[in-house]
Amino acid sequence: MNGKELIFSAMRNEKLDRVPWVPYTGAQIANFRNYTAKELLRDGDKLLECLLESHKQYSPDGQPVIFDLQVEAEILGCNLLWAEKSPPTVSTHPLSATMEIPVKIPAKTDGRIPMILDVMEQFKKAVGDTTALYGLVCGPFTLASHLRGTNIFMDMYDDEEYVDALLSYAADVAITMADYYIDAGMDVLGAVDPLVSQISPDSFSRFLSKPYKRFFDHIRERGVFSSFFVCGDATKNLEVMCQAGPDCLSIDENIDLAAAKKITDTYNIVISGNLQLTVVMLLGNQKDSQKAALEKIDAMGTTNFILAPGCDLPFEVPIANVIGVAQAVQNVEATRKFLESYVKEDSTVEVELPDYKNLDHILIEVLTIDSATCAACGYMKAAADEVAAVYKGRTVKVVERKILEPENIVRLGKMGVSNLPTIAINGVVSFISVIPNRQELTAAIDAIK
Repeated sequence: MNGKELIFSAMRNEKLDRVPWVPYTGAQIANFRNYTAKELLRDGDKLLECLLESHKQYSPDGQPVIFDLQVEAEILGCNLLWAEKSPPTVSTHPLSATMEIPVKIPAKTDGRIPMILDVMEQFKKAVGDTTALYGLVCGPFTLASHLRGTNIFMDMYDDEEYVDALLSYAADVAITMADYYIDAGMDVLGAVDPLVSQISPDSFSRFLSKPYKRFFDHIRERGVFSSFFVCGDATKNLEVMCQAGPDCLSIDENIDLAAAKKITDTYNIVISGNLQLTVVMLLGNQKDSQKAALEKIDAMGTTNFILAPGCDLPFEVPIANVIGVAQAVQNVEATRKFLESYVKEDSTVEVELPDYKNLDHILIEVLTIDSATCAACGYMKAAADEVAAVYKGRTVKVVERKILEPENIVRLGKMGVSNLPTIAINGVVSFISVIPNRQELTAAIDAIK
């Protein structure tokens, strides 16, 4: 059974001889040719070159062609900030000052779509017989947030009908993009919606159940499999996400994988994840990555589970670490023997927390994976920045603590933070995996004595 057959069998809920492996290869594969993320994501020749090399090195059973949630937003009028070591970020929101509903639906000739479709078709010809290819679209809630900005979180309280209309439009865009990708040969269509973790189950049921049910029903009618990607601690939303009808849920390290699988198994849905991106894949070595992979495999079994990183790989994840995971997946017992005597080195970093009680200002610490690459993290930091800019009476400073930096991993432990993104105000953990609106954040600041 080749990799593609393994993925298809997993999606059909069959028991397998081994766990399938899907490395979410985003901008990280640019390192194979010393390209920047910007070069990779804007040049089809470079993207295809790195996809082919990563396919050879990472031995994937399934693989995405491009992992960039800003493709649709760019076409619909959002300005992007491009970076050397991460996908672009949205810098402007065309609906921030208006409550219009756009009518433009991306055409095959718009933006980077022609380049992406061409790469998909070429990559399909090269590896599509043996590897399941993933086409990833920006999920409706994240796309609506790209267009409207953080205002959408207030809109959900103030104007439900507007939010319904905007999300219906965003779902139309997602379905259109999915059709383009299916026509280009993609086997699995994923809706990537990191901001789903930032709302309650009631809000999901009220605003997102209908558009997502429509999206996944459409994918099923097209005869391909579907996946629902979410970042952050979406534990509270797992059941309502299952009820939307995807074939697979893809989750990150904020969620207890074994506990989540009990929920997804109830709905006979595959779960995918959730190797730690930073502590293991980025900051660990190859043996750490292999050990983590074996732990997931041992815990989850070979039914309704696909091993994968928690999200797309950070740019600087060592190539050797991803290769190591592939080796562990394909040679479980040999890898287990190899790691028998391995003990991870203790490399604790000393970190001193601020003297919160004696600060002469309000300190908002936004604890993130990285606001440049994690949409939920980016919008949480934007919410803090917006309030800091208009707050009156006291000086408010905003500091981002990215877990890409080893000292911030230690800092999180000292502060008692286990889920990201999180906001702490003068050392008090105030918002965990929920993006506050202006009133909520202002009230939390006012409560600090």
